[in-house]
Amino acid sequence: MNFRKAFVGLAAAGALSLGGVVHAQNISIGTGGTGGVYYPLGGGFAAALSKHVPGMQATAEVTGGSVSNLQLIGTGNSYIGLTMVDAAKDAMNGEGKFKEKVKVRTLLVLYPNRMHLVTTTATGIKTLKDLQGKRMSVGSIGSATEVMTSRLLEAVGVEVQRERLSVAESVNALKDGKIDAFSWVGGLPTAGVTDLASTPGITIQMIDHTEAIPGMVKKYGNLYYPDVIPMSTYKGMTADNKNASIANILVSSADMSDETAYNIVKTILEKREDLKLVHKAAGEIESKNQKKASTPVPFHPGAMKYFKEKGISVD
Repeated sequence: MNFRKAFVGLAAAGALSLGGVVHAQNISIGTGGTGGVYYPLGGGFAAALSKHVPGMQATAEVTGGSVSNLQLIGTGNSYIGLTMVDAAKDAMNGEGKFKEKVKVRTLLVLYPNRMHLVTTTATGIKTLKDLQGKRMSVGSIGSATEVMTSRLLEAVGVEVQRERLSVAESVNALKDGKIDAFSWVGGLPTAGVTDLASTPGITIQMIDHTEAIPGMVKKYGNLYYPDVIPMSTYKGMTADNKNASIANILVSSADMSDETAYNIVKTILEKREDLKLVHKAAGEIESKNQKKASTPVPFHPGAMKYFKEKGISVD
């Protein structure tokens, strides 16, 4: 997969399709940091929407991640955003990092986000308990990685010296010995983790952490579930990593028009093969995964209109 070539090709096609548009509808897509999955996938969404939705011009923005994206939607401007469902639930209810309720709606259930707890064999850290007192990046400010990591550490009673870095910054800090481990919640594979695993002289160590899930679910609801990061995902893994996963969703304001929401959902689902050229996580955005049980945030009426037309059951 040549991401750069695929992305540039999609973006160029999108720009050409807008040549005759006089009054474009501008949509900004809140993504995440450049080392994760949200940013390239959001770029693919932007190119596809610009190409296939008449009058729409979409752009992807680098952000702090889920929390930041939901805060942007709360401004009332023309934003859609990628987010984890725990952050979206907090935004809808005005809890956690959200002082006020955000009028948010689900457009699509995307793909599973896998919690990565990453260190190297040189640190000697192998278990959750080994993290006690260590220097750990828990995710950038404004990210759902920070939210989920805090909940995981709370569930097992582990205290760490917290740094708040993006995945790309975390990888560099771990390489330089400035931190002992980092957390990241994202799709597979994540470019930053791939970079770390491919660095000469470094062997990654993925930390199993499913033991934390019961405590997380008990306090925060049935948002987290046990999953596996296959050992083939990153160089140096010697066994499947037993991890906690959570669903990703694409969200908008409840005030977005039904027509706009309909067109966004239609384009992403029907152009999935093109989007897979940008990142293979797009292959997991499927009609069969559009279920009310997968998201605590109600579906937008425009999304429901599309699902009904296509016979997609969300119940």
